[in-house]
Amino acid sequence: MDFQPTRDQRDLRAGVRELLAGRYGRDALRAAVDGGSAVDRELWRELGAAGFFALRLPEAEGGVGLGLPEAVLVFEEAGRALLPGPLVATHLAAGAVPGAAAGTAVVTAFDLGERGGPLVSYLAEADAVLGAAGLPPGEPVRSADPLTPLHRVTGGGPADVSAYREAGALLTAALQVGSALRTLEMAVRYAGEREQFGQPIGAFQAVKHLCAGMLVRAEVARTAVYAAAVMAQAADAADGQDADGQAAEAAEVAGEIAAAKLLADEAAVRNARDCLQVHGGMGFTWEADVHLHLKRAWVRAEQWVTAAEAEEALAAELSRTATGGEAR
Repeated sequence: MDFQPTRDQRDLRAGVRELLAGRYGRDALRAAVDGGSAVDRELWRELGAAGFFALRLPEAEGGVGLGLPEAVLVFEEAGRALLPGPLVATHLAAGAVPGAAAGTAVVTAFDLGERGGPLVSYLAEADAVLGAAGLPPGEPVRSADPLTPLHRVTGGGPADVSAYREAGALLTAALQVGSALRTLEMAVRYAGEREQFGQPIGAFQAVKHLCAGMLVRAEVARTAVYAAAVMAQAADAADGQDADGQAAEAAEVAGEIAAAKLLADEAAVRNARDCLQVHGGMGFTWEADVHLHLKRAWVRAEQWVTAAEAEEALAAELSRTATGGEAR
C-alpha cells in the first residue's frame, strides 16, 4: 500500500481547491450565512458537472471511476472551504437516486445521532432522503450551525442507511480534517499579524504551543483518514478470500474508519476552539469565521458515527485482535 498521494491525486485536490476558491470563497460563505441560504443549487450542479458526486461511480454508469482515497482528498477540500449542504449523502446516493450524480438532485440522509435518529439535516432543501421512499414530514428545530438547518421527522421511522455508514463516516471525517487544517491556517496567520508588546503574538510561547498542538492533531487525523481510505479501497478490491478472511478484513477496516472519525472529530472541534483562543476577543465576534468552523464541527461529530459508536467499534476491533480474531 502507498499512503502518499500520487501526482494525479494531488492534481485532483488542487483542482477542487481552485474550483471552491473561485466559486465559494469567504464572500460567498458570509453571504450564505447572512442570507440563510444553505444549499446553492447552481453550485450543486457545478459540483455535479465536475464529478464531485459521481467520483466513485463506475465509468460504465457515467461516473469518474475513482475510489475512496480520491474521495477523501476531495471532501477534505470541501471541509476546508466550509462548503454547506448534504455533500456526503448526495455523494453516496450517486447511482441510486436519479440526479444525485449530476448534482441536479439534493439528497440528505438519516445520519445524525446514534444509528440515525429522527433528526435530518437539509430536509427542506432536499429532493430525496437516502434509503427512503419519499420526503418525510418534519418540524424545524434550532441548529448550532447557521448553514446546517435541522428538522425532526414526525412521520414514520428513519430509513436504514447501515450499508452507507462506514463510507459516510469516512467522508465526514475528511470534511472534519479539512476544517481542522483551515482553522490551523487561520490561527497561524492571525498569530503572525496581530502584534502585542511590540511583536507578533506568535512569538509568545503559549501561542506557539497552541498552534503546534493544532498541527499535530490535524496531521494525525489526516494520516488516519488517508490510511483508512486506502485500506477500505484495498479490501473492496480483494478477492479469493474465504468467509472468515473477509469478515476479519471487514472488522479491521471498520476499526480503522472508527479511529479516523474519532480523531478527525477531535481535531476539528479542538482546533476550532484553539483557533478562537489565538484570536482572543476577535474570535468571539460574528464577523470572524472561527465560530462557523466550530459549529459545523459540532454537527459533523454527530453524523454517521458518533464518538460513542466509534469508541465501541474501535474497542471491539482491539478486543478481536487481542483474542486472536474472536470478538467479545
